[in-house]
Amino acid sequence: MRIVGLTGGIASGKSTVSNLFKASGIPVVDADVVARDVLKKGSGGWKRVVAAFGEEILLPSGEVDRAKLGQIVFSSDSKRQLLNKLMAPYISSGIFWEILKQWASGAKVIVVDIPLLFEVKMDKWTKPIVVVWVSQETQLKRLMERDGLSEEDARNRVMAQMPLDSKRSKADVVIDNNGSLDDLHQQFEKVLIEIRRPLTWIEFWRSRQGAFSVLGSVILGLSVCKQLKIGS
Repeated sequence: MRIVGLTGGIASGKSTVSNLFKASGIPVVDADVVARDVLKKGSGGWKRVVAAFGEEILLPSGEVDRAKLGQIVFSSDSKRQLLNKLMAPYISSGIFWEILKQWASGAKVIVVDIPLLFEVKMDKWTKPIVVVWVSQETQLKRLMERDGLSEEDARNRVMAQMPLDSKRSKADVVIDNNGSLDDLHQQFEKVLIEIRRPLTWIEFWRSRQGAFSVLGSVILGLSVCKQLKIGS
C-alpha cells in the first residue's frame, strides 16, 4: 500500500488539495478530523485537555471551544507544546486505526493529511510527501481574509508553525499554490498521475492483496510439503 503524506501550513490551500484527492477517489485520512474526534466530550483526550487548560475552554454544551483553545495556544509556545504533547498519543493512535481500516478495505493508495507531518516525525512512514506551498506574504493575506484576523494575530499563527520553506525542502512533490485555482488544478492533475503510478514491490507486499498473496504462498507451500511427506 502506498501511503502518501500531504502537508502544508495554515491558509496554504492544503485542505483544498485534500478535497481534490477525495473527489478523485483517493481515500484520505485527515488528522484534523481525527483530532476533533479525540476531543469529543468525555473522551480521554477531552479529559486531559480540560484538566490542563480549565473548564473555561468549554462551550455550554460541554464540548471544547476550539476557537478559544486556538487563541490560547497560538499566543503561547509553552501552551501550544503542552497541547501537542497531550493530544499526540490519541491522534497518532486514531490515524493508525484509520490507515488500518483503509488497508482492510483493500485500498492500494491512501493520502494521510497531517499539518504537523514533519513535526511529529510521521514523514518516515509516508512516501511520497506532497507539500502545498505558498509565500509567507500570500499566507498572511489569505489567513487575514479567511479568518478576519489582524496582521499581528495572523503572523503569530503562521510563526507558530514550521516554516513552509523548510517543509518544501523536505518534500518529494511541491504544489505551488500562489496562483489561481485553475493553476492549482493543473498542478494537482500532474501529482495525481504520480500518485497513481503502479505500486513498487515493497508497496504491493504492504497492501492487503500482497499480504494475502504471501499467506496463500505459505499455505500452498505447506500443502505441497505435506503431500510430499505423505508420498514418501
